[in-house]
Amino acid sequence: MAIPSSMAISRIKGTYTLDAETVRVLNALAKRWGTSKSDVLRRAIRVAAAGLEPPGATVLDQLQGRVALTNAAAGRWAAAVRTERRTR
Repeated sequence: MAIPSSMAISRIKGTYTLDAETVRVLNALAKRWGTSKSDVLRRAIRVAAAGLEPPGATVLDQLQGRVALTNAAAGRWAAAVRTERRTR
């Protein structure tokens, strides 16, 4: 999507502490891409936000998929657990 040059883009300044290796990589990417370090950070954040789920959620989804538990079976299991807890 092209943004007309007459539109203002709001920017918020922020201060972040980065380790030396991250700064080295940030500088190298900015030089390679011919852009500012801020632009490199914006691009990286957008890419990360667009395609990543929290790693734990992905692993949990995979495990649940392998079990192939139906809604009916899950309901029976939950009822059995509730019954067992009441009898203790």
